[in-house]
Amino acid sequence: MRVTGTGHASMRIDTAAGSILCDPWVNPAYFASWFPFPDNSLLDWETLGQVDYLYVSHLHRDHFDAKHLRDFVSKDATVLLPEFPTSEMEDELRELGFTKFLKAPNEQVVELPGGLKIMIQALTSPTDGPIGDSSLWVEYDGVRLLNQNDARPTDLSVFAELGHVHAHMLQFSGAIWYPMVYELPQAAKTAFGKQKRERQFDRTWRYIDDLKADHVFPIAGPPCFLDDALWQFNDIHGDEGNIFPDQSVFLAEYAKVGGTNGIVLLPGSVTEVTTEGATTTHPVPVEEFFANKAAHLEEMRERKRPVIEAEKASWRHPEVDVLGEMKRRIEPLLDESIYLAKGVGGPVRFDLVGYDGESVESIVVDFPGKEVRPYADEKVRYRFRTERALIEHLLHIGEVDWVNSLFLSCRFSAARIGQYNEFVYAFFKCLSTERLQYAEGWYDEHERTSDAEDITLGDWVVQRRCPHLKADLTRFGIVDGDQLTCQLHGWKFDLPSGRCLTSVGHKVRAHRADANTPAPAGEAVS
Repeated sequence: MRVTGTGHASMRIDTAAGSILCDPWVNPAYFASWFPFPDNSLLDWETLGQVDYLYVSHLHRDHFDAKHLRDFVSKDATVLLPEFPTSEMEDELRELGFTKFLKAPNEQVVELPGGLKIMIQALTSPTDGPIGDSSLWVEYDGVRLLNQNDARPTDLSVFAELGHVHAHMLQFSGAIWYPMVYELPQAAKTAFGKQKRERQFDRTWRYIDDLKADHVFPIAGPPCFLDDALWQFNDIHGDEGNIFPDQSVFLAEYAKVGGTNGIVLLPGSVTEVTTEGATTTHPVPVEEFFANKAAHLEEMRERKRPVIEAEKASWRHPEVDVLGEMKRRIEPLLDESIYLAKGVGGPVRFDLVGYDGESVESIVVDFPGKEVRPYADEKVRYRFRTERALIEHLLHIGEVDWVNSLFLSCRFSAARIGQYNEFVYAFFKCLSTERLQYAEGWYDEHERTSDAEDITLGDWVVQRRCPHLKADLTRFGIVDGDQLTCQLHGWKFDLPSGRCLTSVGHKVRAHRADANTPAPAGEAVS
């Protein structure tokens, strides 16, 4: 099995029974804030795109690059389609000209012509990607590969049970806006960033240990930030709280925990994987490349500057009545929302900075009141500040997912009182009836599902499944004193009260092992 690195989470897998191109991303994403690093735009995509199969893990735009898919990937390719709850991915791919689809039943091995086998695990929580994320397992002639990309399954046993894996590709770096955009003192941002960075690596080590593959490939990050306004997010400034460590940092950190089987794929690197080992050739020496990272980024910044400026010129739509359009689009969804609206529990304020860079229009999405209205000087727990032009553009193009556009762009600042609230972001990625109805149904089912099994962790008896996304706490749970941490997403719980310390809602059921009466069962939404 030959694996060619094509940048970020993308790779081309070649076997005698066919080739698979995974997640090709080349063009800037999220309001031209994210670019692939190392740069992959100079690869021979005319050749790389001539494949038998296409696999796109999910609809995040650093995995689903519509322009590149349209222009460079063969429309004779059969799409290996995850079993997602909505038809959005298939619909978008059909619009791009793809006509051949293999709808892979979830977690079922499918044998393709020539003896090539694949299995796709689809994750379908509203918090998994834009309504879904997935991983791809491939086997040919006894060689097995898992492309986990940035999916976060609760465990990898479904893949391990299919036989020993020889190549494991997985995320290790950040792909979020926290804590950089929050209006906090720099010392607090650094402290939170360090925690985030450590949790990312801890989760990665756990996945690696679960699968015990022969070779581990760090992929799906980090992006680079070439706009002058976002340049500080690149991990080249000695900031110990930066959440975007690169592949060379991964190798160094992996070595600290005993890892010796890491392989970096630069764009153009080729690894031949067999049951006996792996041999890799690179277009340039890996250590030398990352030693000159700052210079590579500077060169990319100048080369891509016209691309960024052209994108910025397309954002302004002064003809859009922002308040009126937000009312028209969002108020019907507020009327339909039960669980998400209850979970948000209050008004969310958007401060829109005008073209002059000074004037501000403040608009409130009032979840209890089920309306969008001008801000009325009331106290709000959640506030976002961004350029008016970005919201104009979202409304102009009818974007249904503001998380997979505005928020991932990091082109905003945020403030909140109290805990993180996942329902705020769940709602703003569900700005269509189809998405909202799915999310409401998922939370409804999640709330009604009782997890009766308990486990013992240290001095505590707790429910086996994390109240957040049902990770197995026998594997991801760590108790320190009276506090439980689920390492899958880093969520923390106060065990005496059961209260979630990380977000609103999601109470855990727990009691001391020597106590006679357990605490009341938790709730999924409060």
